[in-house]
Amino acid sequence: MVELSSSARKVQEALQARGLAMQVVEMPASTRTAIDAANAVGCQVGQIVKSLVFKKQQSGKALLIAASGSNRVNEAVVASLVGEPIGKADADFVRQQTGYVIGGVPPTGHIQAIETLVDQDLLQYSEIWAAAGTPNAVFRLTPIDLVQLTGGNVVKIY
Repeated sequence: MVELSSSARKVQEALQARGLAMQVVEMPASTRTAIDAANAVGCQVGQIVKSLVFKKQQSGKALLIAASGSNRVNEAVVASLVGEPIGKADADFVRQQTGYVIGGVPPTGHIQAIETLVDQDLLQYSEIWAAAGTPNAVFRLTPIDLVQLTGGNVVKIY
């Protein structure tokens, strides 16, 4: 077995701590974008979980949206769901809130609990792939696993 980088290992350890047998893999090619990830693992773009961090504009709190790789987040729709405007978070905020860099943010294993919304479109797939701490690390899971791992509410994000 290939040794994982420190960030990918943190995700693997977070999964194991939850009693899950999911395996983090580091790909030779980038998985930074949904298209890159789909090409690397051989699946549809919609099966890629984009872990997008937003900042709630009034409370200043982080909001993680686990979006299908084929969807764009409608910030107005999400704002109505969470009760306040949201905006894209900058790289420093993302790292501060999750412990990971943009392009490798996993849906779980963050340094603190983050409110999470899960894109309902992910539920149509039997398996999905999520980032695992680096721009080339991923792990396979089911949509139900994703909801359980994140404690997220399943919603329409667009």
